[in-house]
Amino acid sequence: MRLGYIGLGKMGFAMVERMIEKGHQVVVFDTDKETVRESAHKGAEPADSLQSLTSSLVKPCVIWLMVPYQAVDTVLDELIPLLQDGDTIIDGGNSPFKESMRRANQLIRHGIDFLDVGVSGGPSGARTGACIMAGGKKEVFEKYENLLRDLSAPGAYAYTGDTGSGHFVKMIHNGIEYGMMQAIAEGFALMKSSAFNLDLLRIADLYNHRSVIESRLLGWLRTAFESYGEDLNDISGSVAHSGEGQWTVKTAQAMNIPVPVIEGALNFRIRSEKHPSYAGKILSAMRNQFGGHEVFQSNKQ
Repeated sequence: MRLGYIGLGKMGFAMVERMIEKGHQVVVFDTDKETVRESAHKGAEPADSLQSLTSSLVKPCVIWLMVPYQAVDTVLDELIPLLQDGDTIIDGGNSPFKESMRRANQLIRHGIDFLDVGVSGGPSGARTGACIMAGGKKEVFEKYENLLRDLSAPGAYAYTGDTGSGHFVKMIHNGIEYGMMQAIAEGFALMKSSAFNLDLLRIADLYNHRSVIESRLLGWLRTAFESYGEDLNDISGSVAHSGEGQWTVKTAQAMNIPVPVIEGALNFRIRSEKHPSYAGKILSAMRNQFGGHEVFQSNKQ
């Protein structure tokens, strides 16, 4: 397939590499010209504007967006006049699901199809095979199913339903992730404070061998302990939150569904800005390992 790709951050750059590896021809654009040049070295075809990108594609064309959700409307406003009936836009970023529903309605008035695609797995998943959750019209999903299969790990993609459902399912995924990470952080903080002088790296490894809580998160925590030491001295105890946990809590409130674990995990992150802790260090370390999120250096916590 020949397609356009907009947004070469950590996820986008890695995903384009995988597309090329799978035999697709990818025309790329990003406002960061250096990342465009680096992607071209990997085999992508560079474009210096959205107009040159769209003119390089065979009609009907497909364009994958991998930009921050705050920038999606700006990109669409520039793209829509350059597209034609039957073209397709895939939003693979973390967009609020109601915004995706609105954008699909906007695009359909111009004859443009739309898929909202949640992508889980971080930059490493984008490069080696992600978990993909696709919402939109079934016939549009089927048209691009082979592409989604190529981008996913074995068995790790699915059609989730109507427009908005892909980003909704990804939002819930991230809310669950908040709660799971919080439980791990609290448990290891308890062990750190115990009188037993426990080997936390060994325990993280132990838990990850056939225990009920075996998980990729524990594997990433073990790697963080190996990289930074069990005290995590160089890791911030104030942990950032990217937004989807908050979207999950607000959606649950609107649906009158209690989510105390996810809400507690979100509130912990918000409080950690002024009240850093060892549990916060663990959360920050895991976020860094799976998402490449920046680790704020601190030796005071």
